[in-house]
Amino acid sequence: MEAILVFIFIAVGFAGWWLWHEKILDKPWTTEGTETDLRESIGTILPTRRTGLAVFLAVVTSVFALLVSAYFTRMELNDWHPVQEPGLLWFNTVLLILASVSIHWCSRSDKINTVKLMLLATGGFTVFFIIGQFMAWQQLVIEGYYLQSNPANAFFYLFTGLHGIHLLGGLWVWFGAMLRVFTGVEIEQAKISVQLCRTYWHFLLVIWMVIFALLLST
Repeated sequence: MEAILVFIFIAVGFAGWWLWHEKILDKPWTTEGTETDLRESIGTILPTRRTGLAVFLAVVTSVFALLVSAYFTRMELNDWHPVQEPGLLWFNTVLLILASVSIHWCSRSDKINTVKLMLLATGGFTVFFIIGQFMAWQQLVIEGYYLQSNPANAFFYLFTGLHGIHLLGGLWVWFGAMLRVFTGVEIEQAKISVQLCRTYWHFLLVIWMVIFALLLST
């Protein structure tokens, strides 16, 4: 139960920080100005894609929170046998941290060459992370940790697989940002896609850190 509360606290804290950072909690209708200026202000503060991402992250947070709750409930039964996590997960974690750092660096840069390089680095680190997770699965199978043989095994594959699927979805958005940057679009026009990727990668890094800590501690 304590781990569930910690997870929810971290997730809510991250969501609150992001909402504050993107100024979604601002009240533009309280500012003075014409109706046209008000609409333009709201359009600036609440871009459709950013609002959509905020809603999506809230849903993902709820899904993982429910899974964590189910995890702790299920592990109380007698047929639960903890998984010996592959050491490769530590290396994979470093890769995801590097991906998050590179996309953050990318979003802060105004130099097109740096943006291109950091975008490529983000995609590379992420792809290698996903490949590393698949290799960790193979290692577990070789050691006899089959999906159907133990509830703990099933939860391990569920957590890591679901997280990997969300990263694959993020790579689709990343690919769109790559097209904008590498096809000559002005850097300011590509900023919104890069910023969305940054928020998404930071969010999935937090989710993975919580999942990894949960798996290691149980």
